[in-house]
Amino acid sequence: MNKYIKFVVAAIIIAAGVYLMTNRNIGWGIVLVVLSAVPIFLFFKNEYILLAFWQLRKQNMQKAANYLTGITNYQSQLHKSQYGYFHYLQGLTLAQDHPTKVEPLMKKALEYGLNMKHDRAMATLNLAAGAISKGRRQEGQKLLEEAKRLDTAGMMTDQIKMMKDQLKMPTMQKHIHNPHMRQRGKF
Repeated sequence: MNKYIKFVVAAIIIAAGVYLMTNRNIGWGIVLVVLSAVPIFLFFKNEYILLAFWQLRKQNMQKAANYLTGITNYQSQLHKSQYGYFHYLQGLTLAQDHPTKVEPLMKKALEYGLNMKHDRAMATLNLAAGAISKGRRQEGQKLLEEAKRLDTAGMMTDQIKMMKDQLKMPTMQKHIHNPHMRQRGKF
């Protein structure tokens, strides 16, 4: 649903409430005017994003991804403050199945902006994981430091520590992966 249709629905509900108040149904008029706050709230906080957050809290990634598919055109359906969270949630739902697709989504999420510090910390932690997995150790180290700085509540200290331990491990060259190649000479 287009985000501006919600304002139209709210205006119709308010008009019905005022009509009821003028016809001596003041109680029902007040109820309708109060209920008109729901579409206005949903203009700023999209219902699909709220449902996806709820499913993520329950660790149900498949249902969260299904709710996010309800947003077909995020620019016409979401308020600008929700663009970042849309990409952030898409990245979180794809993190387990398709880790290569997470990095561009998290970059977009950080570009659009995330309101909460722990969300920014999670996004930078995912970017650090992508950088480390692709062999960009210095960039990964910088992103880990930024994630540590943003994680004021200490919710991701274990993950940050685990990734720092991964950085300390030596990198494996391409020819070392095959154990039979170690003993062979040049010819």
